[in-house]
Amino acid sequence: MFELSLPLWGDVLLFVGAATVIGVAGVATASFADRLADRTGLGEALTGTVFLGFVTALPGLAASVAAALAGYPALAISNALGGIAVQTAALAVADIAYKRANLEHAAASAPNMMQACMLVALMVLVLVGLSAPNVTVLRIHPATIGLTATAGVAFWLVYRTRKDPMWRPTQTDETVQDEPEEEHKRQSLRWLASGLIVAAAITAVAGVGVAQAAQNLVAETAIPETIVGGLFMAVATSLPELVTSVAAVRRGALTLAVSDIVGGNFFDVLFVAAADAAYFSGSLFHGPGVGQKEVFLTSMAILLNVVLLTGLIYRQKHGPANIGFESVLMLVIYLGGFVVLSLGF
Repeated sequence: MFELSLPLWGDVLLFVGAATVIGVAGVATASFADRLADRTGLGEALTGTVFLGFVTALPGLAASVAAALAGYPALAISNALGGIAVQTAALAVADIAYKRANLEHAAASAPNMMQACMLVALMVLVLVGLSAPNVTVLRIHPATIGLTATAGVAFWLVYRTRKDPMWRPTQTDETVQDEPEEEHKRQSLRWLASGLIVAAAITAVAGVGVAQAAQNLVAETAIPETIVGGLFMAVATSLPELVTSVAAVRRGALTLAVSDIVGGNFFDVLFVAAADAAYFSGSLFHGPGVGQKEVFLTSMAILLNVVLLTGLIYRQKHGPANIGFESVLMLVIYLGGFVVLSLGF
């Protein structure tokens, strides 16, 4: 793999520059995905999970795989799990941007709740991999096989839940329905798909730049891989989710905003499987530097998503500062978790 040798200030500039590109490229994706949902008839929940979730997750995928190829297993895992943590907390920011009511109340849907349930199951499998014996099958850990198989079942369940839901959330004055806009149905499908593809290519390349800068920072400073990956790198590669979720809320595409975050988290879990396949020195879950910090980070991400699921089910209309109690808790858990991670290990 190509390695770029830069002084420390050059690595910082590369990191900031690549993160900026990721954020700018993410601005247009919410608009493309919203219109694609209406044009194809797939709906915001499925489009947010598959198309928008995948596109906005590409920087993180590129960064984790690049870190694994370069021999930084803790960086690869912490980027993936840290990305899930920061993206879930980003829903609290989107909730602040939505003034009418609690976002989780207005965007409640069966597919979004099913996605959150399946995401928790996938992250538990990551915990299994981190705590299980160091064994491999065809050079990958069995947990990677379980992650891939479970993800396939999860996508099918989300699709079936949207197509033939067995129950629906109670409709209130604040509930925003996913109703296609007629002008979007007449737009060119090729043009909309091309826009997403271009955004995907730009963010993926920038994700590799973030990974290169992060690896250099680990090598040149005393900052642990888990902090660089779980905080700095994860925030940088998660900028598309933050930007697009807030942009989707401002466009009134609330279901798209929530499903983008949860869908992006789906792909973030699979980064661990992809990074395990790209790590040639054995099991990624038991690589050098991987240990209690990664277990703590995974547990924090699980807790954040359980809180989110609780908010989607409870559906509080208004809470502190006009956001839901779950948004307040998610911010507290995220910020407190990284304080503990930074000082407690």
